[in-house]
Amino acid sequence: MKQETDIESLGRQIVEESAFIDRARQALSTTIIGQTAVIDKVMIALLANGHLLLEGVPGLAKTLIVRTFASAMNLSFHRIQFTPDMLPADLIGTMIYNPKTMEFHPRRGPVFANVILADEINRSPAKVQSALLEAMQEKQVTIGDVTYPLGEPFMVLATQNPVEHEGTYMLPEAQLDRFMMKIMVEYPTFEEELEVMQRASAVQAPIEVRAVVQPEEVFRSRSLVDRIYVDQRVQRYIVDLVTATRSPERYGLGNLSTMIEYGASPRASIFLLLASKAHAFLQRRAYATPEDVKSIVYEVLRHRVRPSYEAEAENMKPEEFIRSILEHVQVP
Repeated sequence: MKQETDIESLGRQIVEESAFIDRARQALSTTIIGQTAVIDKVMIALLANGHLLLEGVPGLAKTLIVRTFASAMNLSFHRIQFTPDMLPADLIGTMIYNPKTMEFHPRRGPVFANVILADEINRSPAKVQSALLEAMQEKQVTIGDVTYPLGEPFMVLATQNPVEHEGTYMLPEAQLDRFMMKIMVEYPTFEEELEVMQRASAVQAPIEVRAVVQPEEVFRSRSLVDRIYVDQRVQRYIVDLVTATRSPERYGLGNLSTMIEYGASPRASIFLLLASKAHAFLQRRAYATPEDVKSIVYEVLRHRVRPSYEAEAENMKPEEFIRSILEHVQVP
């Protein structure tokens, strides 16, 4: 009885504190046409303190979505264009010598912001990826002998072009695993593209999105997300889904054993739980359900399941494996 009372009380707090979500969506809609699913996933990552990998062909407003989102949430924003000749100092900063004082002083790089857009992240070499990895995982940056903490909230939204591979580097698996979700940015519908074209036909400057949310609201919402109830059966369901990517034969999916080179790590279970709770928050609920898990399972797992050579020869994608797993793993 006490647990039910606590959930009801938490639900009322969530309804009250989640009011900023509607304000943010309204502000974003003045600039962004469609892409509501992408915007919701960005919101989930912010609430769950995660990073996102956005993949889509050029021209789908990936950069615009991130910049507008940062403006609406009143968060500092830096866009970093990754290139093959980029150095770690271009990202995190470096020590600058002052001849007057004969001392070195740190000059902080563009990574010192709340929201970082790592544009075409797969175009930079391993040293730059390593520097970004420290920022993503440890929420800190080392310049010279001094380590500087990054401000909160801090999230990296990286973009990749799926059709162009000349001059690119494959992201290390360790770095891929640090991204909470991988979002596939799709083409707009006919009506959405028509509205995009009509808006873009004006020569006047684009509408500036004003801040409608304060960071304090995000921090308060995060504390509520932490308290969202997840039943043991739902938790076991999450672990079942992740384990099935590593041992599919245990779930009657022996045919996938030769198709999956390796499955998702335990970090996938953690992120799937956190993202499910954040999704429940967006739905104004104080408890997570299997439907919350299903709503974000593709985004959490698709970049963590590596198809084998045999699967690639048959042009099989990770989404097909996840679909089969969802069909065979029993829902509580």
